[in-house]
Amino acid sequence: MATIKDFEDLVIFQKARELSAKIYPLTKKGDFKLDSRFVQQIRAASGSIMDNIAEGFERTGNKEFINFLYIAKGSCGEVRSQLIRAKDAGYLTQEEYDELYTECRKLSASIMNFIKEIKASDITGAKYK
Repeated sequence: MATIKDFEDLVIFQKARELSAKIYPLTKKGDFKLDSRFVQQIRAASGSIMDNIAEGFERTGNKEFINFLYIAKGSCGEVRSQLIRAKDAGYLTQEEYDELYTECRKLSASIMNFIKEIKASDITGAKYK
């Protein structure tokens, strides 16, 4: 596993950031923008993915990092659920839904793969050196 010095260098962080950036403009369109509680929820959940990756990374211990990665993965599932609700409510086109749902699935799998890599690694994190 290559040494990463900043959480911004993690591909899973970059992908989470891209996902969050795609959610915002969608929540500013049509009837979606009028559903303020839902808008806040989906924005918060999408931001939570990247925020938990960052927070876990900054803890500098693998056990804590893995815990935050699981939370990020959970937030990814939350966004998927909210995308389903948004599609059912008519806030998203099929194309918008398909693209974002697929991105969420891929990101969730990537987070899980990264967790497995960390668990298999001999590196324990700077906190435990």
